[in-house]
Amino acid sequence: MPEIDLCLGTNEKKDIISYVEDYCKNNRKNQANICDDVFKNNEYGDFGSVTYTEKIRAVIKVQDGCDRFCSYCLIPYARGRVRSRKPESVMAEIKEIASKGIKEVVITGIHVASYGKDFAEDYGLIDLLEDIHQIEGIARIRLGSIEPLLINDEFLKRLRKLDKICHHFHLSLQSGCTQTLQRMNRRYTTQQFEEIVQKLRNIYSDVILTTDIIVGFPGETDEEFEETYQFLEKIKFYKMHIFKYSIRTGTKAAVMENQVSNDLKECRSKRLLQLSVENQKFYHEQYRGKKVEILVEEKEEGYYKGHTANYLLVKVKAGNLPNLENQMLMLKPNQFTQNELVVEM
Repeated sequence: MPEIDLCLGTNEKKDIISYVEDYCKNNRKNQANICDDVFKNNEYGDFGSVTYTEKIRAVIKVQDGCDRFCSYCLIPYARGRVRSRKPESVMAEIKEIASKGIKEVVITGIHVASYGKDFAEDYGLIDLLEDIHQIEGIARIRLGSIEPLLINDEFLKRLRKLDKICHHFHLSLQSGCTQTLQRMNRRYTTQQFEEIVQKLRNIYSDVILTTDIIVGFPGETDEEFEETYQFLEKIKFYKMHIFKYSIRTGTKAAVMENQVSNDLKECRSKRLLQLSVENQKFYHEQYRGKKVEILVEEKEEGYYKGHTANYLLVKVKAGNLPNLENQMLMLKPNQFTQNELVVEM
């Protein structure tokens, strides 16, 4: 494409300013690719991985790359193999964050369950969480999307001892039908997933579970979709992110037979979105009149808003209240909308 002057890869984006400055300085019109082979990159590119969300939460990326090769996904080809950030780098950054008064950190990555897989020493995600737990000033540790199979007995035995861990887990399911999961190369069955969910609910009575679902994956029959729907009804996630399958050229799924029509994807998507809405209403009803603790994030349209540790959004009328941002509040919601619990004085 003659109009493209500079092409950077995923691993080069951290240096985008220097590349653009060099391009402008030297007037390098239509220069060649500056894209590394991601599969030859074996070390985590540590370039200041924090992304701040307002003033009260920091998102910490601790891992890059993925080795799973799900049949619908291009991420391994774009991001390369698993590469984990050194624990000392993570710890130094979170200590700095805590010194600024930020109380909550979200631990995330491309496939965060694989954290430490590339280390010579035996040090994984649970070890990192235990170390973060010791940092003074951090009140909440929230996990980003995690691979369901990470949740085994040993992991839970150690996790339950960490009282700063938020009781909210985003378990990326993708389908509630084992046959569909097999075509996706997801490496677990719905029975295994359900057992994991039950273990979490046995340990954390207030646990909130969210997930991702793909509808219209190649070969998904009406019967397979109904199996998914019934499974999701039974699991009762608090919220589901519903995605209509779209072809990614270069993946195995792109050339699979029996591609599902867009109209059918749309119909299935609407049914699951409605189920998600009903589930949220169910959970909100359970919390009406029940005391919850929120970390106040912002003041918006006359209300202070914040999330509970288990990820329920709560708002309270500001009125003549002082500035409460970044404060912990105990509240008793007496109303709710589709998306949030409400405290009306």
